[in-house]
Amino acid sequence: MSSSDPNKPIVLAGFPNEIIASLLVARLRDEDIFTEMVGGLTASFRVEVPGEVRVLVRSQDLERAQKILAEFQNQKS
Repeated sequence: MSSSDPNKPIVLAGFPNEIIASLLVARLRDEDIFTEMVGGLTASFRVEVPGEVRVLVRSQDLERAQKILAEFQNQKS
């Protein structure tokens, strides 16, 4: 896979739990942006090194997804 692959998964953001991440995933999917969540099984465990739920998008959608992420973060504030 070359670095210019438009379908290459890119981490858009990380969150402390699935609830917050799933809200962003739903918003991205509403805009027809393919997205996945990874790390949900370990994010909320009480361990010395806490995990995070990462939201991934295709590299071709990164710019649009970043704009939606900025709007999402502004709504949470």
